[in-house]
Amino acid sequence: MKLTFLGTGTSQGVPVIACHCEVCRSADERDRRLRTSAMLEVEAGGSTKRLLFDIGPDFRQQMLRHEVERLDAILITHAHRDHVAGIDDIRALNYVQHGELAVYLNAEAQRALVRDYAYIFSPHQYPGLPEAHLHTVQGEFEVEGIRIMPIRVMHKDLPVLGYRVGEMAYITDANRIEEEELGKLAGLKVLVINALRQEHHWSHFNLEEALGIIEQVKPQRAYLTHISHEMGCYAQVEPTLPSNVHLAYDNLEVKI
Repeated sequence: MKLTFLGTGTSQGVPVIACHCEVCRSADERDRRLRTSAMLEVEAGGSTKRLLFDIGPDFRQQMLRHEVERLDAILITHAHRDHVAGIDDIRALNYVQHGELAVYLNAEAQRALVRDYAYIFSPHQYPGLPEAHLHTVQGEFEVEGIRIMPIRVMHKDLPVLGYRVGEMAYITDANRIEEEELGKLAGLKVLVINALRQEHHWSHFNLEEALGIIEQVKPQRAYLTHISHEMGCYAQVEPTLPSNVHLAYDNLEVKI
């Protein structure tokens, strides 16, 4: 498997509009972050399958940057706009792939998506609209022969889905994970988990809390994502982390 970080920033991205902090003014490309998303490529059935984690407002730019011409499924963590606002741009892939795209999400996210993008899911379709087939996740499921285990986490009061695929798990926008769900993360080679900043936040893990989860789960490697400009510059923070933990950055590729 190969995981590509398409975006590693928060809802505002980095740099933030009108901000003049050290991070937002940094010339280091690793400090420039699109909204959080990642693509997992899995060899299955004699071909490469591509699973997308979230489809935020930078989706079009991310697909063009990485020359992606096909997706096999979109796995939605939750329906906040920084994670779903690119859904209108699946139209190009609908055309190329000659059909609708499979979208997997929990019931809460499905209700919000249908409400907020009613024009897409209306029974009276306007020609040329995005085509998405929504699948409500209620337990383990399979996409193109790939087994996927959902991990239920909490984003303050909102249930959010993380996803485990083989020995890799992807979790974002969490600030609490129950013990039963933590048990599903045993034996990982790679854990991706959100770490917003160094100070406490009411709905996201901060750096200390994310490191605590990593210490409990004990993956071989961990990558932090959904990072804000308040975390600090990559070059300053990365050396302070445990040897098996890294700040993810846009365009980083991880082989699993």
